[in-house]
Amino acid sequence: MKKTVAYTVLIFIISLQLYNSFAVQRFPKPEFESGYIQPPTSTPDPRSEAFAILDVVVLIATLSVVTWMVLKKRNRNGVFWISIFSIAYFGFFCEGCICAVGSVQNVTYALFNPVYSIPITVIAFFAIPIIFTVFFGRTFCAGVCPLGAIQDIFVLRPVTLKSWLLKVLGLIPFIYLGLSILYAATSTDFIICRYDPFVGFFRLNASFTMFMLGGIFLLLGVFIARPYCRFLCPYGVILNLVSRVSKKHLTITPAKCIQCKLCENSCPFGAIDKPVQVKEKEESHKAVRRIMLLTIIIPLLVLIGGYVGSRFHENLARVNHNVQLAQILLNPNNTQPDSFEVTAFKSSGKSTEEFFKETALIVNKFYIGGWILGGFLGLVFGLTLTSLSIFKYQEDYTPNKGTCLSCARCIDFCPVKEDER
Repeated sequence: MKKTVAYTVLIFIISLQLYNSFAVQRFPKPEFESGYIQPPTSTPDPRSEAFAILDVVVLIATLSVVTWMVLKKRNRNGVFWISIFSIAYFGFFCEGCICAVGSVQNVTYALFNPVYSIPITVIAFFAIPIIFTVFFGRTFCAGVCPLGAIQDIFVLRPVTLKSWLLKVLGLIPFIYLGLSILYAATSTDFIICRYDPFVGFFRLNASFTMFMLGGIFLLLGVFIARPYCRFLCPYGVILNLVSRVSKKHLTITPAKCIQCKLCENSCPFGAIDKPVQVKEKEESHKAVRRIMLLTIIIPLLVLIGGYVGSRFHENLARVNHNVQLAQILLNPNNTQPDSFEVTAFKSSGKSTEEFFKETALIVNKFYIGGWILGGFLGLVFGLTLTSLSIFKYQEDYTPNKGTCLSCARCIDFCPVKEDER
């Protein structure tokens, strides 16, 4: 019933947006006699300072309410309706911007480009969800993030994925995070925003390809719950790591677990760690041998990853517009008519030698970044292997602090009530 109401609300919001997009403009576009066609706007207009501050206030308020719903009230229905509000406000009203997910690039760009003045509201959207996660777990993912909220209402027939497959797919967000930081640090591109699968729905102006990509994610989310959040979101990587040290986190039961197993398959995200009984105590010399082997393998994987990343630095650098332009200028056999970029460069008065030197510095940045990116991914792969080789024995059903999205679905399956504590 509540999903039907949610779909009705979404249809109403989309209809309202469509009406506004086709309404007669108060100030019509100027007409040019030269045949000039005004290009469509691909990004939303900058929001006023007052609206930007309002966005931060709403962010703090919704985070506070959803955290209270998850940890204190233990109410899944409340989390669901906050998700609907987040889709309406942070999604359609704010048109997906400012976005905490995309703010990773703004912060990175500001760190590596001192001339860039980053708005305080962008820093707030980046930092506030992380601060909440340190204390309360991933309540931002529960119902505040519009990208996760729009997927959450499509979780209808979720299937359980194998644990090994979850581990493999869980490596993709680390790769995506590394690439987004590399391209932002080198002033190349903001790939998180460019390939956001849902911002086209919020702005109703995406290309057909991006509309299709977003639709595929939502249809896939009917059976594989929140595919973007779990297997692609780069900001989720940061929250995953921070949430592991959260002071207070969602629990399935408010009191002692009675081993009823009702919550065993309640999580569509596979974020519940099941009880593992001690069968046989491992001999100490085997444990020491395994630890020594891992201390050798992990640094080796970091070095191998860094070397492989450095070897691919030229391929990574080809995404940069200046590098692409330099390749065109270096090709004397190019018979194609000059592109807009080539024409603009020739009219700028800059010498090709000076431009090639600047391009060489960019490629060198990618060489250094390739080492760092490859080493980082090697470390992630090594730690993943370590987690598979270490067996953690536990007696109760508990949410995994890193992968749990604090959606509160598992709470409804627990027969233990608050007053039984």
